[in-house]
Amino acid sequence: MNRNSYLYFLGFFISLFLGACKSNKFTDIPNTPSYTRRSLPTPPGMVYVPSGSVLYKNMDDSAAIRRYVSVTAFFIDKTEVTNSQYRQFVYWVADSIAIADYLKDDSYYLKSNGGDSSSRFIDWSKIRKRSPLYKNGTPDEKQKLQGMFISVGGAKVLDPEKVKYDLHYAEMTGQPTGRYVHEKIPVLPKVDVWSQDFPNSQMQTMDQNYFINKLYENYPVVGVTWKQARAYADWKGSMLAAELKKTPILRDYDYIFSLPTEAQWQYAAEGKVDPMDTTDRTVKTIEHKKTGKERLALNFKQGEGTYSRDGSTFTLPAKSYTPNAFGIYNMAGNVSEWTLDAYSPSATAFVNDLNPVLLHDVPDSANPLMKRKVVRGGSWKDPGPMLNSDTRNYEEQDMPRSYIGFRCVMPAFELPGDQVKTRKYKLK
Repeated sequence: MNRNSYLYFLGFFISLFLGACKSNKFTDIPNTPSYTRRSLPTPPGMVYVPSGSVLYKNMDDSAAIRRYVSVTAFFIDKTEVTNSQYRQFVYWVADSIAIADYLKDDSYYLKSNGGDSSSRFIDWSKIRKRSPLYKNGTPDEKQKLQGMFISVGGAKVLDPEKVKYDLHYAEMTGQPTGRYVHEKIPVLPKVDVWSQDFPNSQMQTMDQNYFINKLYENYPVVGVTWKQARAYADWKGSMLAAELKKTPILRDYDYIFSLPTEAQWQYAAEGKVDPMDTTDRTVKTIEHKKTGKERLALNFKQGEGTYSRDGSTFTLPAKSYTPNAFGIYNMAGNVSEWTLDAYSPSATAFVNDLNPVLLHDVPDSANPLMKRKVVRGGSWKDPGPMLNSDTRNYEEQDMPRSYIGFRCVMPAFELPGDQVKTRKYKLK
């Protein structure tokens, strides 16, 4: 081969190689653009919280176990879960039980399952306007649903042992066990929790009205155990899945709804809009426009026998006062909130420094020390120090209280910051 032929073929193969590189998706990697948006489209009723760090402290505030931990981005409910929202969960579970176990009416099921009775799905469009069926069904249906009720004090009420939610989860005992648990969780809140929490106190009105009366529709639900709160979060995720699939940027994202971890809760409560910000942005007082006097803007116990200077004796509607810098309401006061973590006094010393959580699943029959779950935020009946964003408390997982509620979270895709934009290297 002469020199000219060699150069010709060399040029030919180089052009082929460069052309292939130009069109090959595996080698043609785009530059990282500048990200100017600060949030993602959010699930209904939630806000986007970007990644950041929070200072973990032990209960005795010992400097030896003060440490920073980081959490990745997540969505969190703007408000505590309300009576109205939780009641829709109860109705959904009750309707599912009514149709599957009592009515056994084929017309309530979708027809597209090929006749496989073991995997039939309820057609909720036929039920939505009449839910709950035990109240709004036909006379014949109501008669068939009598087995769902028990008599309490001469009144017919839903049987807690009949209205249960099927919760499936991977068992954790500090680390994954490899076992998956199927548990049936009774979902009815304990309505007489007010009188049980405060003996020798007149609380019957709260017992009889708080969960069912429409005057309390938008108040935070209470009387709910830790497992009931987890069951609600699981149900909410399944209800929102179809809606979230309509959002292009979230279409292929896996949705995992749960209670917030202790770290997520604290970071969201502090409302730090800047990673280096150390200011607690929760608004504790507001100024009266006419008088200029400051008024309390948190729902808590101001002193012995003093509950109402903040505007309420008990709980308040979930959107009371001013939201923090993330747009979240009542992370301090109103009701304390369940978190996902098991309680250990020394947990802050040994959990991971990235997305820390201490998970420990035990049955309700376990030793009380093993059933402790972390509660955060303080409530309407707690003094001021209990409302600090870093104050840790606990309750046993099967102990519903008139002062403990909850909210849900969902992990989110992390938006890169502007500093990661691809730039040309400049010689100095």
